[in-house]
Amino acid sequence: MNLLHPKKSSARVLLSSVFGPYAQDDEFGSRKINPMELFHNQVTRAQGSFSLRMFHRSWGIMMIQANIAAPCTVLDFPTREAFARELAEYQYDVVGISSIIINVRKVREMCRMVRELSPQSVIVVGGHVAAIPGLEKMIDADHIVRGEGISWMRRYLGEDEHAPIKHPAIVSGLHTRVMGLRLPERKGETAATLIPSVGCPMGCNFCTTSAFFGGKGKFVNFYDTGDELFDVMCQIEAELGVHSFFIMDENFLLHRERALRLLARMNEAGKSWEFSVFSSANAIRKYTMQELVELGVSWIWMGLESPKSGYSKLKGADIATLTHELRAHGIRVQGSTIIGLEHHTPANISEEIEHAVGYDTDFHQFMLYTPVPGTPLYQQMSEEGRMLSGVDLADIHGQYKFNFKHAAISRDDSKRFLDFAFWRDFERNGPSLYRMCQTMLQGWKRYKDHPDARVRERFERHRKALGSAYNAALWAMERDFRKINETVSENIHVLREQIKKEFPVVSRLSTAALGPILLWSARREEKRLAKGKTYEPPTFIERTNWVFE
Repeated sequence: MNLLHPKKSSARVLLSSVFGPYAQDDEFGSRKINPMELFHNQVTRAQGSFSLRMFHRSWGIMMIQANIAAPCTVLDFPTREAFARELAEYQYDVVGISSIIINVRKVREMCRMVRELSPQSVIVVGGHVAAIPGLEKMIDADHIVRGEGISWMRRYLGEDEHAPIKHPAIVSGLHTRVMGLRLPERKGETAATLIPSVGCPMGCNFCTTSAFFGGKGKFVNFYDTGDELFDVMCQIEAELGVHSFFIMDENFLLHRERALRLLARMNEAGKSWEFSVFSSANAIRKYTMQELVELGVSWIWMGLESPKSGYSKLKGADIATLTHELRAHGIRVQGSTIIGLEHHTPANISEEIEHAVGYDTDFHQFMLYTPVPGTPLYQQMSEEGRMLSGVDLADIHGQYKFNFKHAAISRDDSKRFLDFAFWRDFERNGPSLYRMCQTMLQGWKRYKDHPDARVRERFERHRKALGSAYNAALWAMERDFRKINETVSENIHVLREQIKKEFPVVSRLSTAALGPILLWSARREEKRLAKGKTYEPPTFIERTNWVFE
């Protein structure tokens, strides 16, 4: 088939994520257990009103839109009605639909709608859904794009696929809620998303990201050098007014030369930026703590698979010591642990969960060992005849039950162990917001008098947060957590006293003014959640290079 649209850059393009609602059980594959909220879904789901809840935009279609010259509309989180209306009101030459695997039935329905409402449109489907074997027979699409989509769309529209990548200004999270209150969305207060690359060279056998973008040892860099990254960050900083970046790169610190060049440019310009990054333990150990702090690393999402798993990203790393050291330097740690690895049994899994929880990270993600289409693990399980038949694709997101026959753990027990892991982390270590405050206070104490003004400025921002709203939240947490774990409640009290000692006036005022309100709102939220309350993201419609006729 000719991969060049006849209208080239004059083609009118619609790029859409799948339609909502998402946090409900329906015939299109949405699941209440799998809402469109990354942290609540996979990290803080057992933490009730203390769960960190927010939505993240569909960054892939935003990146494609920013890098084509054709008139383009992004329709993000649409309703079915909004998608139908967009198709009916405008004559689109190309309709691109992006999805993950679990939403394949929504993709099929959207393809059907395009054929009915906009029959002249060419349908392009991309995202992780493209990894499903035989997808061509499941949906009515003209093109299925596997892997990185910017270069594909540029080629299809007759544009230069090797042109420099333009990075859109993306606010990383929206409609953030915690303790029953939606946080204000002030310009510059929320981190910007930065995507330096896609793929992961580590190549863990269960990793969909690594497999989708080429597998072990392969990735696609959008920005090869620290100079390029610095220039992009300056542009985003100017547009959004941010000082914080969520860096969506599967192993950002692995590229040490790029990271250190970025640090040099930040030093030269006096930039007090801070970064939330993904990194493997062995990559982190290539840096000194001083380098990480000066670079602005304030949050690390790190795989903490069992030491018995044998994954190379853990090789030579003492995870407990590393986690403690990072937090002692004010770097928040987001751990990630797989439940149901091959060596897990009903006899040892509780011990393994306790081991993981014992790392005492600020946040902890738990996911089931899941063979997802397109991954080496899926191929292995298929060849061994261990894939379970009749499991809906909508239920293989890693937060429900096994989709394969485990040697020792049943499908139903897999969910029981997963739920226990989330609860045990919460019960033993307390709300993630409390743990995060612990880390921030340690960082402030250590670096408040640091000779580098950039470092002092960054931790000063943490001080302001700790002394005000966060301390009020701790006051409410201390009281509400007594019913769960009295010892943790006492530890929260100790932390509050430490904060009060550091910032006596502002902490007392904020606690008196906000503490009772947050306690009331948290308890109200618990009641609402118990009644089945869910949250949905808003719909976005954004047009570029657009001329209305």
